[in-house]
Amino acid sequence: MNNILVMPMVIPLITGIILIFLRSFINLQRWISLGVMLAVAGLSAFMLKMIQTTGIIRLDFGNWQPPFGILFVGDSFAMLLVLTASVVTAICLIYAFVSIGQAREKMFFYPFVLFMVAGVNGSFLTGDLFNLYVCFEVMLLASYVLITLGGTKPQFRESIKYVVINVVSSWLFLVAIGYLYGTVGTLNMAHLSARIAEAGQPPLITVISILFLLVFGLKAGLLLYFWLPGSYSVPPTAVAALFGALLTKVGIYALFRMFTLLFYHEPQVTHTLIGVMAGITLIGGSLGAVAYKDIRQIVSYNVVIAVGFILVGLAVATPTAIEGSIYYLVHDMIVKAVLFLIAGTMVALTGTAKIDRMSGLIRNYPLLGWLFFIVMLALAGIPPLSGFIGKILVGQGAVEGGNYVLLALGLISSIFVLYSLMRIFKNCFWGETIISEEEQVSLKKSLLVPCVILTAVSIGLGLGAEGLAVYVKDAANTLMNPSVYVEAVLGE
Repeated sequence: MNNILVMPMVIPLITGIILIFLRSFINLQRWISLGVMLAVAGLSAFMLKMIQTTGIIRLDFGNWQPPFGILFVGDSFAMLLVLTASVVTAICLIYAFVSIGQAREKMFFYPFVLFMVAGVNGSFLTGDLFNLYVCFEVMLLASYVLITLGGTKPQFRESIKYVVINVVSSWLFLVAIGYLYGTVGTLNMAHLSARIAEAGQPPLITVISILFLLVFGLKAGLLLYFWLPGSYSVPPTAVAALFGALLTKVGIYALFRMFTLLFYHEPQVTHTLIGVMAGITLIGGSLGAVAYKDIRQIVSYNVVIAVGFILVGLAVATPTAIEGSIYYLVHDMIVKAVLFLIAGTMVALTGTAKIDRMSGLIRNYPLLGWLFFIVMLALAGIPPLSGFIGKILVGQGAVEGGNYVLLALGLISSIFVLYSLMRIFKNCFWGETIISEEEQVSLKKSLLVPCVILTAVSIGLGLGAEGLAVYVKDAANTLMNPSVYVEAVLGE
């Protein structure tokens, strides 16, 4: 039965390979891609439910027992993210059907989206550090193609920066893995946790942990986010939504896994450093969000703010704060996707990304305007929307841990998020319309449907937080008690 654990990675990977040979059959590619992502979402929901009754699921490849072989490990934290990533990808694909254009579709758009999702899901599920590196590379190689798809000048300019940064961080990742293996003698995460606990995390391992923090900080946009706003603002809308929803979250996941399972013995060094980096990220992201008039740049800086806020929970490292971070991580994957989709739709309708050149859009496109308004409130953490629970729990955890500076920065960043998005709402949707009846571009319903679905999911997450609580609590319990994970993999 545990063989099902590999499906969220294998199904998209094999389907992507098959779709390469169906290049000319665009409609077939569309429906196969959507069907695959819905199937993966269904399997993920089934496994998430199964974990609550049977405990953490483990799959040993080739029946090699840990710590000698490669394995996948499914706990509530990993499976929540696999489920959310699959749902978000399926809905972004619906948007892409109408917006991406046949020229890009014929250049293997759907296969590379599936390859990227395979890498993302593999990163969430792997229980081996080198395999995590491999899954990262699968995800990144697909993203290199997607960021350049279409071949515009801004895409090439930003993609060079994006590729160089990720190649450097991948090299550092490999170096860090080499140092850790040379020091501890294993790469199985559960075995690493046990051996580091036995050694008591000596100074050498603490230095290696800081190297991992640098690597995953680059990939998540924690402090070292200078590459992110440009890279996320140039691809086609559907691709930008996938990047904003998924890519940084894999880096965040890796940070949570590494610094709760492996490097948790010297929190005064590692977690203090994470807190400092998260605080600076919140400040930088907030200033960037209010400094620009390009709607795509504003939305991209909101991704940076979310990264900082989620990692405040890891820096605080109390059970309440970890729960809040998990809630907010799931919320942010959904809401960032819809924010990028709405922003891209606004640019497509007006032909400009500058907020001072848009006005009165709510008169022409009322549903789009009110969807943006709801998303804005959700991101600011206004109850009863999905962002509220996560912000309250992270704030409560910060108070419990006495981290009042991070609490203040988190609350102030929420005000900056609200202000930056309110600027867009006020400038672009209110006021006199700049579009006459003759110039008005019709807004296809098929562009609005994905935005409506994701917004409804966000509202549902807020109103139905109690239903999600059992999974979040289980995920937080596994993160806060490494022995649960270690025993599930290595046994007693």
